Amino acid sequence: MVDIQTQHTQAARGEAVRDADRPRDSLIATFGPDKPLKLDAGVLLSPFQIAYTTYGALNADKSNAVMVCHALTGDQYVAQVHPVTGKNGWWETLIGPGKPLDPARYFIICTNVLGGCMGSSGPASTNPATGQPWGLEFPVVTVRDMVRAQAMLVDHLGIETLFAVVGGSMGGMQVLQWAASYPERVFAAMPIACATRHSAQNIAFHEVGRQAIMADPEWHGGRYHLEGGNPRRGLGVARMGAHITYLSDAALHRKFGRRFQDRENPTFSFDADFEVESYLRHQGSTFVERFDANSYLYLTRAMDYFDLAADAGGTLANAFKGTQTRFCVISFTSDWLFPTSESRATVHALNAASARVSFAEIVTDKGHDAFLLDEPEMFGIVRGFLEGARKARGLDGRK
Repeated sequence: MVDIQTQHTQAARGEAVRDADRPRDSLIATFGPDKPLKLDAGVLLSPFQIAYTTYGALNADKSNAVMVCHALTGDQYVAQVHPVTGKNGWWETLIGPGKPLDPARYFIICTNVLGGCMGSSGPASTNPATGQPWGLEFPVVTVRDMVRAQAMLVDHLGIETLFAVVGGSMGGMQVLQWAASYPERVFAAMPIACATRHSAQNIAFHEVGRQAIMADPEWHGGRYHLEGGNPRRGLGVARMGAHITYLSDAALHRKFGRRFQDRENPTFSFDADFEVESYLRHQGSTFVERFDANSYLYLTRAMDYFDLAADAGGTLANAFKGTQTRFCVISFTSDWLFPTSESRATVHALNAASARVSFAEIVTDKGHDAFLLDEPEMFGIVRGFLEGARKARGLDGRK
């Protein structure tokens, strides 16, 4: 049994609920004991829930659905005001009226991934067996588990085939997993700024972040929800370290250089003398207001475990063997977290599998985060790819 209910987050805060023609608040899909989710860890997770948002409407034959997958620290609020931060959706540059993903043309779905902390089942949610937060008793999840849960949601919505799956970074990993796990259900796939496996360097960065969280005395072995603590400092440091990897040296120099923060000379102390220091501290302090520390552990570990070639007998092309999905792979020249060489490896594997694939490397100095920013060339590529896929699918003229 699946129960769908609307979570009126705005009304709960005493704010006006959106007009009917504006994006809805987050929805929750609850999957009961009759629909367990078998995880890669060998555990049956039941019951569990997935939080999601939708934009636009399904057409008559349900052929215009697009799944948008979020990155590590994202969530389902992709194109609407975030209920916690009050900020605009994290991909409003790409999604909206007249934009490449226009709700007037597509039914757009964005879920909070399994293991997340914005309504989907994860370490911060309630363990039905104990009535208390799961903490580290929540089973470790993988990107494949996240996609399985999304597929169950798509099933419940009565959608047989997704017109497109789109995402960047960890979202791009989900796109690739969708194409590998459910090739018959994905007409077009756009993995952006990602790879088919996590590199040793990226695993190392994640481990530093996890150790920062676990070293915080307020972590309490992952039981901080029960102990009345919150490892804010550790999570803030983890965010600071990760955020550096999302930028490039050129971007950091352009934005901050070696400029002092609100002073002309050094204080000869360990205050935030430099603008870049103040910026990173701000990133860390604001992040802890909207994210759960244990979720950070779980989602980084899911990315670490991601390896499509290993899942396909050691040969990456086998992951896409016989696929009819159309692919558009996008990378950025200054992205050193997921460099272009890794996107090229994906393209080579798709070519070896005789897949329909196009590839674009966008010249920018904005680093990994370029996929979230105002990049006109990326928008043009996304629009062009989707328009071509619409024609191939025969979407134009359908109601």
